[in-house]
Amino acid sequence: MAGRAPGLVEEHPATGVAPAPSAPAERPPTTRRSTPAWVWALPPVAVLAVVFLYPLALVVQESLAPGAYGDVFASTSFREALVTTVWLAVASTVGCLVLGFVLAVVIAFVPFPGGKAVSKFIDVFLSFPSFLITLALLFLYGTVGMANGVWTDVTGDSSGPFQFLTTPWGVLLAEITYFTPFVMRPLLAAFSQMETAQLEVASSLGARPLRIVRQVILPEALPALAAGGSLVLVMCLNEFGIVLFTGAKGVTTLPMLVYSKAILESDYAAACVVAVVNVALSVGLYVLYRGVSRRAGA
Repeated sequence: MAGRAPGLVEEHPATGVAPAPSAPAERPPTTRRSTPAWVWALPPVAVLAVVFLYPLALVVQESLAPGAYGDVFASTSFREALVTTVWLAVASTVGCLVLGFVLAVVIAFVPFPGGKAVSKFIDVFLSFPSFLITLALLFLYGTVGMANGVWTDVTGDSSGPFQFLTTPWGVLLAEITYFTPFVMRPLLAAFSQMETAQLEVASSLGARPLRIVRQVILPEALPALAAGGSLVLVMCLNEFGIVLFTGAKGVTTLPMLVYSKAILESDYAAACVVAVVNVALSVGLYVLYRGVSRRAGA
């Protein structure tokens, strides 16, 4: 047809309907060879095997020396160290839970000057080494510490009354002081997401502060308490620096017994047996915590 304007579509002569434009030819899909997932898992698994699994296997292998487990389990020092480790860890965890909950409630819900600075300081405190807190307590309550120095200056006595740091109570005080922020951190995070309307409604209905804490705040804090408490319990079971720096000679925990057997007595088989028991105890408590928290929905 002559003289057709450019851009017009030619209609079908019978139907008068313009035919649909033909779609461009599709290119055949290019196949890409994706790297298997197990290849990406090789580097971290190799690092884990070299750094952790291989030394742990050597410890387990050394502990399997003939008669090693029987000799260690039959010794009085091991049984006393096991009991001391467990009761110190449990008592420290309970103390951290109570003190951490009270302090977290005050920081989160009681307005006072410097509250935000205290909350930020808790994050910094978590980076402190445990022996630093122990040294601070020694400067305060040690045999020649500030408290005993003030006492001797005032009374004229040759020695002060504060001698508890070298006892189990000193270790307990140091562990509670150091590990309490590990409970406060998840609690403060949980309280920051809590609806304040619940507190306002309870207060408007005449509920007293203690009742609000018991019936409103505490149920919301249980998952955070479980998380912080389990972490503190495992860390207390494996704590070495606090017991060593307090100089509590009558306090022997499982980590201290490992140090004594390996470094002082050169009995590496017995040291490895105690280390395996300590690891098994820690892993067992962690598995128990995960099972309980899964059932509780935490």
